[in-house]
Amino acid sequence: MRTISVLDLEDATVAIAAMRAALVAAGKTAAIAVADGHGDLIALERLDGTPASSVTIAANKAWTAATQHKATGAIGARLRKTDEAFDIAYYGDRRACGWAGGLPVRDRDGTVVGSVAVSGLPEREDEEIAEAGRAALEARLR
Repeated sequence: MRTISVLDLEDATVAIAAMRAALVAAGKTAAIAVADGHGDLIALERLDGTPASSVTIAANKAWTAATQHKATGAIGARLRKTDEAFDIAYYGDRRACGWAGGLPVRDRDGTVVGSVAVSGLPEREDEEIAEAGRAALEARLR
């Protein structure tokens, strides 16, 4: 029998708190999200002053990172450097996102169990804030 790790609301709360703290420390605002291994949202928070459009983008980044098992920035970079963008058509799902800021989360065995995502800042900053959430969550899972 195989045991499958899953993220729960308590796990998501740890990641959200870490990302929120990083945003507050930087004096920034954004939408932050945590998804399960299927890309379905567990938690999403929109800090005051964040545009509404960032909510959908954060959710899409979380979905993409979880379902593709890759950082969204890496996916986008690959598509921008090749002719694959037309062939892949963003994986045929309107939620697919190639902007940086979505990161997969792995358990102690290296299995992707979910993702974290940030939207509302320049891509590099989105990814840095998301990394704070992933680091907190992966530390908890080890």
